[in-house]
Amino acid sequence: MPSHRGRYLVVVFALAAGCGLSGCVERRYTIRTDPPGALVIANGEPIGTTPVSRSFTFYGDRSFRIIKEGYETRDVIEKFKAPWYDNYLTEFFTENLNPYTFRDEVEFNYKLEPARPADATDLMARAEAVRNQGQTGPVPRRKGLLAYLGF
Repeated sequence: MPSHRGRYLVVVFALAAGCGLSGCVERRYTIRTDPPGALVIANGEPIGTTPVSRSFTFYGDRSFRIIKEGYETRDVIEKFKAPWYDNYLTEFFTENLNPYTFRDEVEFNYKLEPARPADATDLMARAEAVRNQGQTGPVPRRKGLLAYLGF
């Protein structure tokens, strides 16, 4: 008759084997542009030129800035939504107990517009406004207790 110690060892080995077979969730996004070769900045961090891929851990909003010389800079915010198998109720099982690997691959495609030449009169008007703002000094601050109280 097997002892309790032998049963515990079998259970421990079965759990260890089960953990060794556990799968995971691989998350990756890819950004492509037309034309390719644009610099992509994701959440303030440059990640490379298109086409570019990146792994991620958490779902949520990401901001992308896409820059290419001769084309309009594009700022976009993309929403990364969790798939059915990666929510609060199922996440533990998919990440730890599932023997398969889930892959969540998201792809974003952007068409870049050619840069428009700057309008000379608009540019001069903005430059004049900046010059006038720089020539006027700051408004002097009132001092004393009455100024602090708003009188």
